[in-house]
Amino acid sequence: MRLISSMARGGGLASWLRKGTMLAGFTVLLSGCVTFSPDGGMGPVAGFIGGNLNKDVVKVSVPQDELWARDAVGRLLKKPLTPDAAVQIALLNNRGLQAAYNDLGIAEAVFVANSRPPAPSFSFSYVSTALELDVERQIVASILALVTQPARTKIAADRFAQAQLQAGWETLRVAAETRRAYYRAVAAQEIVAALTGFKSTAESSAELAKKLGETGALNELDQAREQVFYADVTTELAAARQQATIERERLVRLLGLWGYDLDFKLPNALPALPAKPRTLPTVEQDAMDHRVDLQIARIEVEAMARTYGLTRATRFINVLDASGISKTQKDKGSGEPHSDGGGFDVAFVVPIFDFGRPRMREAEQRYMQAVNVLAEGAINARSEAREAYQTYRSSYDISGHFQHEVLPLRRTAFDQAQLQFSSMLIDVFALVTESRQLITASVNGVEAKRDFWLAHTDLGVAVLGGGGVGGKGDSFLAAKAALAGQ
Repeated sequence: MRLISSMARGGGLASWLRKGTMLAGFTVLLSGCVTFSPDGGMGPVAGFIGGNLNKDVVKVSVPQDELWARDAVGRLLKKPLTPDAAVQIALLNNRGLQAAYNDLGIAEAVFVANSRPPAPSFSFSYVSTALELDVERQIVASILALVTQPARTKIAADRFAQAQLQAGWETLRVAAETRRAYYRAVAAQEIVAALTGFKSTAESSAELAKKLGETGALNELDQAREQVFYADVTTELAAARQQATIERERLVRLLGLWGYDLDFKLPNALPALPAKPRTLPTVEQDAMDHRVDLQIARIEVEAMARTYGLTRATRFINVLDASGISKTQKDKGSGEPHSDGGGFDVAFVVPIFDFGRPRMREAEQRYMQAVNVLAEGAINARSEAREAYQTYRSSYDISGHFQHEVLPLRRTAFDQAQLQFSSMLIDVFALVTESRQLITASVNGVEAKRDFWLAHTDLGVAVLGGGGVGGKGDSFLAAKAALAGQ
């Protein structure tokens, strides 16, 4: 199925889920059990991603979906990639993200299954002796499962809503990782271009030094310095090209590209810095309101609370089954039944040795564990938001300092050094020193601009979630690890 996301902006994923939850509730009231949604539960995910990232998402379920996605990706690949285009390609083409959407489909199937009444069991016994034939038929149903079905359905609905949040979180993670990989790949390519230019200059200088040495106008020491400088730049360029290849392949994996699509073009340089940095006085509150991992943890607490309540309600009875029995006995000599009747049987297990205390304690501890995980996640989210904003702002200032101060001054110093060298006022060593410093400043300037755009991405992650600040993981990963045993 194909889902084109809404372009309405703002709002958390939980708000999109409320509509689906209300619809599911009406469905339960009307029919007694839940049916599969036409979009496989992707509606809230598409709405959330469309509102916050202004991107389309697709769950490839039929060949038409794949054809549509391939056509959209093909159009984006015809032009040099922008950060937004790269993210859109990843959201349409990343197979790992499709696997996450398949997890959502699995969660919906579990939700639907848990909303259905428990299936009765049938038994048939046939006992033959020399004198008579006994035939017994039974139908057994779990009364406890029927009584607790509404509560179990609500718990399953919470789990399904949680799965939708996790699908949204995974979508945000892929988007954030793609942006990071894009900026790293473009920066690596920009460094290669800068070093290529310096290599050409160093090569020309080395050739000139060699000719001057042949005429005796340049001593061997200065010739050696020029040759060493050229060799160093060549080595740095080779390393930069290798790193550029690595970064491009990392981007390729996130974009899910192969074959002829690998010829996509990246721009020659990173985007320019914004005229003014973002000001987010409410960054902490934004993180508390919109972080998907916190919404997942909140639903975990609600599900555990319902599970705890269900355990308390059934603590004294583990199993309660009722069965209807029909029995027929026949005399083999006459073939006529001499006993034909039926009845019923009720069986239940009572935990008389512990009165359900172990199950109660386990449910209570799981609930408190979920509460503590949520509390830790809220604390971490606030801290991560403050850290991300400070990193964003400082990286903006550092990159701006390089662009407006360091690089212009280094370029001026190098130009003046060239003029003085031409006038024989300085030696080759001074010129090489200025060249080396200009190369270092140029590379550092590109890296500073790259770090700003990475920090820009991390700031969005700190507010929305989906991949930790700096790509290290976030509160959701801690929550998931803590709840892994359930």
